[in-house]
Amino acid sequence: MRKWDELPRDMKNMEVKYYYQILQSRKASLIMKRVMDILLSAILLIILLPLFLLVGIIIKVDSHGPVMFRQMRITQYERKFRIFKFRTMVENAEQVGTQVTTKGDMRVTRVGKFLRKYRIDEIPQLINIFLGDMTFVGTRPEVEKYVHYYTDAMKATLLLPAGVTSRTSILYKDEEKLLDEAKDADEVYVNIILPEKMKYNLALIEEFNFWEDIKTMLLTVKAVIKR
Repeated sequence: MRKWDELPRDMKNMEVKYYYQILQSRKASLIMKRVMDILLSAILLIILLPLFLLVGIIIKVDSHGPVMFRQMRITQYERKFRIFKFRTMVENAEQVGTQVTTKGDMRVTRVGKFLRKYRIDEIPQLINIFLGDMTFVGTRPEVEKYVHYYTDAMKATLLLPAGVTSRTSILYKDEEKLLDEAKDADEVYVNIILPEKMKYNLALIEEFNFWEDIKTMLLTVKAVIKR
């Protein structure tokens, strides 16, 4: 972790400091977490290379546009990065709708529905994990637009890299349903869903240790299989 004085100015507040001190006391778990990220992501990228090729071909056959969806997100210490995901929407979907996806969103392609259901679209984030932009378990990366709504306490989630999954992600795996009947999906997300998700994310920082990450990964696999 960075020294306290090296954090972005708006992260240096008393609420973030509380969580910072918790993480500072668990340096061994942080080191083990990063070692696991590098080794496991490298192994999975090699094993899943045939799947990457197969999914890429299917996406190209199903709809016009690139195989990968690259969007700017925010990760540790407010750093911007481009996330890797298999494209599940029509090309330029962000120009014709909100940045959150609702249930029954007409922008989602036929293949995209299947990829989303089983979270196959998230697999390319193994690249982000290997590069250090993300980690297996952590707060999901938000677009910059929504990070602007973070309270002082919420900014504590940026002490760690953004994650592919978390206990919060499992709990809110059907988030799209909550947005389905909203007149303004952005407003509902910012004022209702985001604050609720962040309560869980902050509680998970308090409980952080390497073995809890392992449990979360196993729970994620179980949740995907149930689907």
